[in-house]
Amino acid sequence: MPPRTDLKPNTFEYEMQPLITPNGFREYDARWLFGKELNLTGVQLVGLGLGTYLHELGIKPKVATGHDYRSYEMSIKQALIIGLMQAGCEVVDIGLGTTPMGYFAQFALDCPGLAMVTASHNENGWTGVKMGAARPLTFGPDEIKRLKAIVLGEEFKPRPGGSYAKVENFGEKYLEELTKGHKLTRPMKVTVACGNGTAGLFAPEALRRIGAEVVESECNADYNFPNYNPNTEDLHMLDAMAKALRANGSEIALGFDADGDRCGVVDDKGEEIFADKIGVLLARDMSTARPGAKFVADVKSTGIFEIDPVLKKNGATTDYWITGHSYMKRRCKEIGALCGFEKSGHYYLCDPLGRGYDDGIVAGIAILEMLDRAGPNAKMSELVHSLPKTWSSPTMAPECPDDKKYGVVDAMVKEYQRAQKNGEEILGQKIKSLVTVNGVRATLEDGTWGLVRASSNKPSLVVVVESPVSEEKMKAMFKDLDGRLSKHPEVGEYDQKI
Repeated sequence: MPPRTDLKPNTFEYEMQPLITPNGFREYDARWLFGKELNLTGVQLVGLGLGTYLHELGIKPKVATGHDYRSYEMSIKQALIIGLMQAGCEVVDIGLGTTPMGYFAQFALDCPGLAMVTASHNENGWTGVKMGAARPLTFGPDEIKRLKAIVLGEEFKPRPGGSYAKVENFGEKYLEELTKGHKLTRPMKVTVACGNGTAGLFAPEALRRIGAEVVESECNADYNFPNYNPNTEDLHMLDAMAKALRANGSEIALGFDADGDRCGVVDDKGEEIFADKIGVLLARDMSTARPGAKFVADVKSTGIFEIDPVLKKNGATTDYWITGHSYMKRRCKEIGALCGFEKSGHYYLCDPLGRGYDDGIVAGIAILEMLDRAGPNAKMSELVHSLPKTWSSPTMAPECPDDKKYGVVDAMVKEYQRAQKNGEEILGQKIKSLVTVNGVRATLEDGTWGLVRASSNKPSLVVVVESPVSEEKMKAMFKDLDGRLSKHPEVGEYDQKI
């Protein structure tokens, strides 16, 4: 029975037929509004399609699966498991856990395949699946495109041999692996904020095991997210972290998003530090021990990676690449990077520091160890202050329909390319460079830059600006970029502005 896109809940057809909207197959994972865009019968077909594709790829059809903490995710996972078993897959269920626990399970349980049910940092009501077939990599556009074709084109191939096994107490195995060999030399007081997401079940315990004095903030799991959406890039969460830190006198606050693959930081003064600048500090620390190290930063990240004198002294180089966990993991592996950084708070610690996938708790441990190595009286605010000064915007997301956003971005790429070719001046300067691997990042002669790209998992664009000169220059760059975007009626309201 072909998937439908027009089914309505509380109808006979909705209970009997699969609902799957095509827009749920995104760049490098799948994400739908559950009930409105996907029903359980549809989830089962996604599982059958994924299992079919894993056989097509020629890997051993053994799949690690789990689910994050939302009211409907266990049901979705069970429907997905039925589909995977229909396809002849051996399913290994780790139960309730973070997305990085699924990545870890691929290694610890010898599972080439991954199907982690998670809505990531999206608001309640969303669901999705993060998938992989070559650890530590996750699906990219080509794999998602093929999966979409199988599911929507009914290219399923049911097979015998499907099985199911539940792994008990996998969280303890994960915590043991995570904290083994890590111990702080002093008892840091750390605020741990999880926004009532899944990470709250594991992050506080992990940091206690390495010697931190943990003060919990919204770490009890509650899928209603009563305080704020657990998104470490959202200023609501960062502001709440800062307020908690000031109230309890911690020297640093670490925040983890809903599914635990990202980490946010507030320093000892209660200042929110964007993750790309934390990335520069980690790169400094890592390249001091390993001179000549290579790093990858996503196109939303600060330009400090290119101008920092400490990184230059250590012979470190940084490659700006496409935003998104699938792209970043691949790029780190391709160039032999020691670590990858995203402004959104994903950190990819690679061999010998990690396995190459993003785990917010692993990143949190690395951040605390970096601060520990800086000295017994070191403060995060002082480390941040030592960086070259820049003025950065938060990551802003103007609304734009999924079927329109890529066209808008293509038009913006062409517009800035014409401007560069014609010698057009922006803020009285010419465009020094354009990075177009992911949208367009236009850098002016004084280092001021602006980025616009399409969101990979929401009907919106992504806008970031930064200047090493002044806040006024940063805001002026935003005004230029926003003025160009305003020519496109498809672009709607921003979720936040500077």
